[in-house]
Amino acid sequence: MNEDAQAALGILAQQIRMAGNNPDQPNRVGNANPALSSLRNPVYGTTSLTLAGTNTTSQLSMRGCDGTFTNINSTNTTTTGIDALTCVAGGTNTVPDSIAVSYEADRFNTIPTGGTSSLPTDCLGNKLPVVTATVSTIVAGTASSADVTYTVADNRYYIGTASVANVVTPSLYCKGNGGASVQMPMVENIETLQLRYGTVSTASTATTATVAGYLHATEVLTETSMALLANDAERWAKVATVRICVLVRSENPVAPNAASAQYTDCAGNLVDNPPDLRLRRAYTTTVVLRNRRL
Repeated sequence: MNEDAQAALGILAQQIRMAGNNPDQPNRVGNANPALSSLRNPVYGTTSLTLAGTNTTSQLSMRGCDGTFTNINSTNTTTTGIDALTCVAGGTNTVPDSIAVSYEADRFNTIPTGGTSSLPTDCLGNKLPVVTATVSTIVAGTASSADVTYTVADNRYYIGTASVANVVTPSLYCKGNGGASVQMPMVENIETLQLRYGTVSTASTATTATVAGYLHATEVLTETSMALLANDAERWAKVATVRICVLVRSENPVAPNAASAQYTDCAGNLVDNPPDLRLRRAYTTTVVLRNRRL
């Protein structure tokens, strides 16, 4: 259980820290208007910059659901990117949560494919599609337009179940946007994923931001001050930390009786009527969004 919890929290924490990664690039032209600047590759909100083919920029680097995304397993990740994900209606805090993260991926923050032309990969090791964009550059003091290529990871995490030898096993699943990517379990015996989002005041700036409190995913959109913001992208941009809790169970029933199988869930409630004689324990960690940009 400890090893499963460590694996699950390690994966989620690493991925959530990467959310919004979009570093400044060399030889780029800046602009006082961030929407027109090409210091960074056009990944988030830079609609004025031209992308080749069907690729589009995203307004979000992270979003979550109290429950599951209705289209989390869409086979068309080009049109169903993180912006187009939708939550199951009436999601509650008593069912497993889901989270999607997006970031500019490279050979160093993902596990690259093998060979001389190694490429970044999604959460399941599938090669990511290459994005081409036209940006303004300065080379040897001369400004010009140039085509650049890069990759963007769009990974969605949730709790799913698989039946092996007639035994239903809950697991932490991931669905990435790599080529031919399908949803796959990553860590078994993870029964529940619960997420709380630490948000800053809607009046905060980059130098004054402090976490004002923790909200569920639905509350990020509906809390009184958050609801006043213009759109969901601005609301999720106010999230500065994520508190992760996973409820892990033992692989087999090992408790001698129901009293020994009691446990405390992610909400801090004592569950004194466990469904079986497996041991269960909640594990938590809190992650700071290092790449968050106000």
